[in-house]
Amino acid sequence: MVNLDTMGLGPTNAWVSHADPNLAKLAFGLASAMKLPLSGVNVERVGSTDSESFREKKVPTIAFSSLTQATLPILHTIKDQLSQIKEDDYYESYKFLSAYLVYLDHAVPARAAGASAGR
Repeated sequence: MVNLDTMGLGPTNAWVSHADPNLAKLAFGLASAMKLPLSGVNVERVGSTDSESFREKKVPTIAFSSLTQATLPILHTIKDQLSQIKEDDYYESYKFLSAYLVYLDHAVPARAAGASAGR
């Protein structure tokens, strides 16, 4: 499960302490190969993310955002508006995340095919 939340307030980061290690390793390797920024965040966020319910059920997850201590005060306030988006950061996040999803689609073995065939 790949969760995208609060993108465009700055460069992309991944919540490493809650990420599946293999998904994180793939993400950081791809970001490095693409020469795009990706930081790890290991502090506990305020609240939760949509991926947490999947994580509790042992589904491999990774959560990406641009949320930091500096941008946290914007979230869910009157300042939480389109004008806060940094277009260059948002575009770099888009390039990385679209490539990451395609990479995962090719790298992760398809289980759905076996399940739909009744195996």
